[in-house]
Amino acid sequence: MNDRNAAWGLLTEFTRSESLRKHALSVEACLRAYARHYGEDEETWGITGLLHDFDYEKYPTPEEHPFVGNKILEERGWPELVQRAILSHANYSGVARESKLEKALFACDELAGLITAATLVKPTKNIADLDAGSVRRKMKDKAFAKTVSREDIISGAADLGVDLDRHITFCIEAMRAIAPQLGLDGSMVKV
Repeated sequence: MNDRNAAWGLLTEFTRSESLRKHALSVEACLRAYARHYGEDEETWGITGLLHDFDYEKYPTPEEHPFVGNKILEERGWPELVQRAILSHANYSGVARESKLEKALFACDELAGLITAATLVKPTKNIADLDAGSVRRKMKDKAFAKTVSREDIISGAADLGVDLDRHITFCIEAMRAIAPQLGLDGSMVKV
């Protein structure tokens, strides 16, 4: 079965890093929220978000990721639309983003990382205390979370046809819904 449990199993088979697993959960939450918003299949969109970087820990180079992962997905019978969306999230893959799913995955990927980083530098470490303005300020600080592509965040929202501040707010809200799973509920604050 290519369901959410199978996707989680595949992710954990290849990804040991807790932070990468949490990133996958963050992107899944954002894509599930967008699927509901657009009236799309939430399960397919969520699985795509969960699996988009499942091969990254073992195959991190541009020559390998997401190509090795896509071959694994194909061999294990995952739907072609999931495979294509995952390929399209890498600018260097040569696969153009055409569908709403592909555009949403690209738009949410880097942003989820920036939202996580912006939350973790807050004294409360609680995503409930984060808003779009805070994230926008962090975007301007090039030294902050410097591996996160601001250009991808901006172009991703534009390609999806969503105002950047609304997109940021939308993804914050999606991630708030699973804050405890992400460690973004303030529980990491040392008392």
